[in-house]
Amino acid sequence: MKPLYVELGSGERIPILYEDRSVIAIDKPEGWMLVPTTWQRTPRNLQTAIVSSIAAGQFWARSRGLKFLRYVHRLDAETTGVLLFGKTPGAVRSYGELFESRDMEKKYLAVIEGAPAQSEWICRESIGEQTSSPKRMKIDPRHGKPAETHFKVLGQNAGRFLIEARPITGRTHQIRVHLAHTAVPVLGDALYGKAKRDEPLALRSILLAYRDPFTRREIAIKAPVDEFLKMYKLSAHETGFNEWKK
Repeated sequence: MKPLYVELGSGERIPILYEDRSVIAIDKPEGWMLVPTTWQRTPRNLQTAIVSSIAAGQFWARSRGLKFLRYVHRLDAETTGVLLFGKTPGAVRSYGELFESRDMEKKYLAVIEGAPAQSEWICRESIGEQTSSPKRMKIDPRHGKPAETHFKVLGQNAGRFLIEARPITGRTHQIRVHLAHTAVPVLGDALYGKAKRDEPLALRSILLAYRDPFTRREIAIKAPVDEFLKMYKLSAHETGFNEWKK
């Protein structure tokens, strides 16, 4: 049987959430960057680690006859959840076009401290780079790129609010920038807010839904939410996630 995980050279195993002939979707852990294999400024380059594992003939890859696997889109290093990889350069291109054309539905969960002004809202502020800090983005109506995120409050507990975020576009740090601008920063976001030492970023990719560009089937890839909710003392009943596993 094919293992239901990607195994890196370190022995770390990353769960596979979905697989077909063209793609593999994993449940990305916190702390891994998504940059080209030529970018060697970090030992936590997930693309490099996966390429090395395939080249080493690890069983998870060998059992699938895998020679190639590359990320289709990116998640911030601190963000966890659904991450899609293409098994061929053609698959990377085709699925990349789904993201570019906005035909990929994306949902995230975020936790904030402090009540937002509304229970549902949309932010359409353009986003650009902050020239004083290359790692940081900002609201930039004049020179930024168009961006749109839909937000909805799903639940709360002890002053913490669970937010569903649906980004329509895919700008760098889009959810983090839009949430900090329209409400408060994501809990644990040291870049756009204040974070306690070693406090993780409370942002998780929980859904990718699309029409398969090759088979035309409707696909919905979900990430588990129980551990995330438990970490912030939010229950599935309170947040309407009883139907999530179905």
